[in-house]
Amino acid sequence: MYEIQTDRRERAILVGVLTPGDTRFDADDSLNELELLADTAGADVTDRVTQRVAAAHPATYIGKGKVDEVRAMVAERKTDLVIFDDDLSAIQLRNLERTLECKLVDRSALILDIFARNARTATAKTQVELAQLEYLSTRLTRQWTHLSRQKGGIGTKGPGETQIETDRRLIGQRISTLKDRLDKIDRQRTTQRQGREEFTRVSLVGYTNAGKSTLMNALACDAEVLAENRLFATLDATTRTVQLTTNKTILLSDTVGFIRKLPHRLIESFKSTLDEVREADALMHVIDATHPGFRDHMRVVNETLAELDADTTPQLFVFNKVDALQDLDVLSELTREFPDGAFVSARRGMGLVELADKLIGVIEEDFEDRVVLLPVSDQSAISHIHRIADVKDEAWLYASRPWEDEVIAVARLHFRVAPRHVDDLDDLVTKYQDLQVVEGVTGGAPAGKDGNPVERGGRTAEKSA
Repeated sequence: MYEIQTDRRERAILVGVLTPGDTRFDADDSLNELELLADTAGADVTDRVTQRVAAAHPATYIGKGKVDEVRAMVAERKTDLVIFDDDLSAIQLRNLERTLECKLVDRSALILDIFARNARTATAKTQVELAQLEYLSTRLTRQWTHLSRQKGGIGTKGPGETQIETDRRLIGQRISTLKDRLDKIDRQRTTQRQGREEFTRVSLVGYTNAGKSTLMNALACDAEVLAENRLFATLDATTRTVQLTTNKTILLSDTVGFIRKLPHRLIESFKSTLDEVREADALMHVIDATHPGFRDHMRVVNETLAELDADTTPQLFVFNKVDALQDLDVLSELTREFPDGAFVSARRGMGLVELADKLIGVIEEDFEDRVVLLPVSDQSAISHIHRIADVKDEAWLYASRPWEDEVIAVARLHFRVAPRHVDDLDDLVTKYQDLQVVEGVTGGAPAGKDGNPVERGGRTAEKSA
């Protein structure tokens, strides 16, 4: 398996199959996307080859006749590489390398190559390297560029170990190192999220190149997220505070875009980045309204969210690039089909006020109403609720427990809270559930049930003779 050259544009042939249930549109759309991926990686596509099959051939992906056809194209066009629209097994890769005698790249390898090119931070580079090594570890063939020269000595290899076995062992050691490094990053990010628990967390999700980063920049003026018209321009999670209204501020995160046939190992490697999606209170699902296959893109995004265990998180569908729609009837149809969606142009700043209003509605749709009595003396508990909940009303009263003479000052808080905080607040409710408001006591120093003033410390003072 190879990387695409970066010093010059390479000539490539695309190969895909149609299996039962696939339409010609499905095949063309998938190859169109593969061509965009190839272009992003630095290759120019000269030809496409497709074949309808019951299933991909276990030995060569496509049938022998098609393999011969591709081989002739490679020779005639002086092709540098052949790109396959699905993952190739180690056996398929070996057999095709022998026959085609040129570089081979499958869809996962191509996506990983693009990720490696776009990785800018240490975290992104670590995640991409882990995904690449896990991918390559199952595909070592005679074309593999060795990680080190075969060597002997104590502790380096077992008797008769081949070069591939040596490389596989070295890859395993490197994978272990990278996983340890990412575990440390994951713990650090978990600590950071715990320090921002008072904010509602919203993540931008969507198909790659749908305009998530542009929307991030439009909503958070200081975001400065790289927004380019190319696939996978964003690999690192960027989080900024966004003020939706005068009294509603959220934490908004931009994450890596999704794509069909996204390698599972890539999702696993990007756990630290994608945890922003898993931990979100709500998702803004950004959709390119101008793309003819946007419904298929929505399906892919939702399937990926299910893989992340985030498919039950409340979503706001955000149809972007509506300013570029040539047919206004399409926009009318979309608004009828998705009446709760938001329709915006992130590039021009259109529809952002309506988006904010609808996002607040989605965020608060699952919020729970709670009323609690808390002792005024427990300021940490009162402050905690103000941090994590939307307090609607606060009253200062007096309360006591049925079996005690003591009357204490309490705060009665009426608030709405996100589901993720309910369990935490239930502990507070249980702690003070026996407090009952004492009617008729409205001000001044706290008093006991018999009317005597309560001394500092909560004891009922005795009247002097």
